[in-house]
Amino acid sequence: MIPALGRPVRRLRGARPWVVDLGLTVLVQLAVTMPFVLPREPGLPPVTWASYAVTTLGVLPLVWRRRRPVLVLVAILLIGGVYKVAMDGPGQPLPYAGLMAFYTVALQCPGRVRAAVGTGSVVVVAASVGLGTGTARELSFTLFCAGAAYALGRLQFTRQAYTAAVEDRAEQLERANRIEAEQAVARERARIAREMHDILSHAVSIMIVQAEAGPVAVRRAPERAEAAFEAISETGREAMAQLRTMLGVLREADGPAPREPQPGVAALPALLERVRRGGPEIAYEETGEVGGVGGLPPAVDTAAYRIVQEALTNVVKHARARRVGVRLHREGRELEITVTDDGRGPAGGDGGGGGHGLIGIRERAAAHGGTAWCGPRRDGSGFEVRAVLVTSPLEVGS
Repeated sequence: MIPALGRPVRRLRGARPWVVDLGLTVLVQLAVTMPFVLPREPGLPPVTWASYAVTTLGVLPLVWRRRRPVLVLVAILLIGGVYKVAMDGPGQPLPYAGLMAFYTVALQCPGRVRAAVGTGSVVVVAASVGLGTGTARELSFTLFCAGAAYALGRLQFTRQAYTAAVEDRAEQLERANRIEAEQAVARERARIAREMHDILSHAVSIMIVQAEAGPVAVRRAPERAEAAFEAISETGREAMAQLRTMLGVLREADGPAPREPQPGVAALPALLERVRRGGPEIAYEETGEVGGVGGLPPAVDTAAYRIVQEALTNVVKHARARRVGVRLHREGRELEITVTDDGRGPAGGDGGGGGHGLIGIRERAAAHGGTAWCGPRRDGSGFEVRAVLVTSPLEVGS
């Protein structure tokens, strides 16, 4: 399309249908007016207002071509027949109004109606040519013009159907993308909430335990009081560092986000040492090459750390335990995490209840294709948290 014509064409497509029909009617009227205003050959009778009025009457039905296409075509053909039989006005180079009406029938009407109208139009054209020159040349030319109008109407119908299908497909894709984006936002919010809960809950729990033990240690063992205060300080600094890392990811407008890695299994000894200060005794064990060749995937590595962290937070907050066991075992594609204690466990900790922390453990395990179980130990000697994470996807054919 010529660039200069692009904007007018787009405006025409966006106009109301009746405005377009009115404009086409005016254009057809201008076309049929030309034989009346151009000089005629000598010997031909002069044009009359009556013949011009009948010609105009045969164009006016085009205003309603979309609402009643068949009736408009019939009206135009009847008025054209009256003009041909009763009037002695100038002939038209082409039956513009009739071709436009036939195009509209081909565009809008169903197959049966188009077949009936096409058959009737052939009969009318043959009769009209017979009343005129009666030559095969005129008949062929008239039928060719009618066929071209019909073909254009069907092509336009196909184009509109294709455009509608493309627009519908685009709308569906946009809707699907919007839903996917909303789901991604919801998942990210849940992830951030889970991370914030794990970081703050663990840090605050450890700091509260150490702070409560501090006054007692000051009176009985001053050297332990100093260790408690150091644990409070270290826990607070680590929590702030992790929060700063997480919030930096959210502040994209303030510059590049921090690139520090999330804590993983390698950071567990430091975590356990902080919990030990003023807290329970903790035994830690790794079996089955937890590090393995190449180590754990980053997401699984962080999930394992967070699960242990949350389990220890529950121990500190609820269990009143003296001894805690942490065990990581890797076998094949699975990493099993077990945290046991000899305390009473969280309130409602029967494996199906618990607070946000236990829910977060289950969510983390499910996010990595695994499962989690939390509840009293089988021998009734305390509480147990057990989670299984899938460390790598199942290979095809394995």
